[in-house]
Amino acid sequence: MPSATTVPIRACDVELRVQRGGKGAPLLFLPDAQIGASWLPFHDALAERFDVILPEHPGYGGGDAPPWLEKVTDLANFYLDALAALDLTGVNLAGAALGGWIAAELATRNTARLASLTLIDPWGLRVDGAPGVDPFASGDEQSVRDLFADPKAADASVARILAPEGEDALLKGKMLTAKLGWQPRLHDPLLGKWLHRIDVPTLILWGGGDRLLPPAYGAAWHKAIAGSTLTTIAGAGHLPHVEKPSETAAAIANFRRNAK
Repeated sequence: MPSATTVPIRACDVELRVQRGGKGAPLLFLPDAQIGASWLPFHDALAERFDVILPEHPGYGGGDAPPWLEKVTDLANFYLDALAALDLTGVNLAGAALGGWIAAELATRNTARLASLTLIDPWGLRVDGAPGVDPFASGDEQSVRDLFADPKAADASVARILAPEGEDALLKGKMLTAKLGWQPRLHDPLLGKWLHRIDVPTLILWGGGDRLLPPAYGAAWHKAIAGSTLTTIAGAGHLPHVEKPSETAAAIANFRRNAK
């Protein structure tokens, strides 16, 4: 069972479902679009050191998208309001894939409430000459399998994500993800020029076997964010926190322990 409690908060006229567990400095984790806001062994590992806060993005998990949600930048501004609603400071902000893109956009706007930033295989940048798998070009099952380096990890996620009882939520999530990331594909052409504004310690984690966004993307993020740390999670695909939960959580904890 998840070692977390579920509480609602309100921001931008949206009631947000938030799971929270652990003790320590606050860590807000913005999830990817595919696995979503499931409390995972990764979050249990983080909760040994942090007060982990896991929201479900507006429009995901079967809920309806609010009328103001048109771009990823809207979610970045939404989570700034959510941090204010939670009255949190000294927050370790982390995000994976779509969640990493949101986190990066947020950090270019305002880091006043942040202590650190962790980006796990984030969307948001385009690297010419480093093509990856297009998640919109495959069927449902293959698009899930493409997220993983280990076929066994893929099997487990396929069974959960494609379960019949989740069909409505899956369809709504796919439609919203397409709205946010279809054109241009999984990136914002304007984001790169503002990454220099990120002024908190930043960790970039990349799955060594990521097929959607190959490791060249990690190097591009590392170059764009001055003073950032780039760490590769060997044997992981696009979602290291799912495939290698202990290693990914340990990398975050060690980074915060050693960051100045």
